[in-house]
Formats: sequence, structure tokens, C-alpha cells
Amino acid sequence: MSRIAKQPIVVPSSVEVKITGQEVMAKGSKGQDKMSVHEMVSVKHEDGRLLISANDESKKAKALSGTMRALLANLVEGVEKGFEIKLTLVGVGYRAQANGKTLNLTLGLSHPVNFNVPEDVTVETPTVTEILVRGISKHMVGQVAANIRRYRPPEPYKGKGIRYADEVISLKETKKK
Repeated sequence: MSRIAKQPIVVPSSVEVKITGQEVMAKGSKGQDKMSVHEMVSVKHEDGRLLISANDESKKAKALSGTMRALLANLVEGVEKGFEIKLTLVGVGYRAQANGKTLNLTLGLSHPVNFNVPEDVTVETPTVTEILVRGISKHMVGQVAANIRRYRPPEPYKGKGIRYADEVISLKETKKK
């Protein structure tokens, strides 16, 4: 069995977890979210902890039990604390402005970029060169941040573009004569 799946998920007192068949729903201070667990894996809620186990001894069931444990841990953490990714715009004239569910980006292209933000995610711009992506689903927050970054990834010579706040870009040297 996966070593990760053997570890129980501690459910904080502020989070309410309900298991119905293969559906797990969690409700916390940030909102509520649900996910369906693979049929090769079973989940039990005992003493404020979630216990994950494989239904049989197959290699696939053992691997899926670790995956489902990680996804359920992200579900519980998301409804309690939420997830956040910070993006930084580097470049002259690169700007971002959040207007409701639309993110307006000026990235040195011939046209402004209007990015429509999905329902479960919020986007804020504390300054014109910073973008904060927040939500309760780790997958959705990461995907939205990756979609925004895709408009202008950092280029390797000057480092201009949209980058994650903790990302390190190793710059290439320019051509020598």
C-alpha cells in the first residue's frame, strides 16, 4: 500500500466532512467543495480523521489510494484555508487590472488581453504588476494561474513576461562577436 495513503487526514473542528457512497463533501469557512473517490478506494471518517484504504491488493488500487489521499487532503485544506498563487509581471508597460470576473492584461501585444475568470476562483491585483489568484480548489487555482501565465511566459534573455512570484528565471547570455 502507498505510504502516503497510510497517513490519516486530520479534519479540523471548523471543517465538516460528509461521505455519501463514493462522494466526499467538505464544508468550511472558505466555502464547500466535493469530489468523487475512485471505486478501488474506500474512505472512512472516524474520530475527526479521514482514513483511506485500497479495496484490494492490486498495484493500481494501492497507487490510487495515495492519489486519493493527497486529493482529499487538498480538499480539506482548501475549504479551511484556501489556496493562493501570486504572479508577477516583468516588463516595461506590462500591466494587469481586475474588473469583477475579468482580468485585463496589457502585455506588449497589439491588442489588450481580457481573461475571463472561472466561478470558483477570484483574481485580485494589489498593484499593476501583481496578480493574486485565490480559491478553494488547488487544481483550479493552479490551472487559472497557468492559463494567465501562458499569454506571455518569461523569455530567457531579458526575463520579461508573466512569472510566478517564487520562480527563478536563469537568463541566457547574448550572442558574442
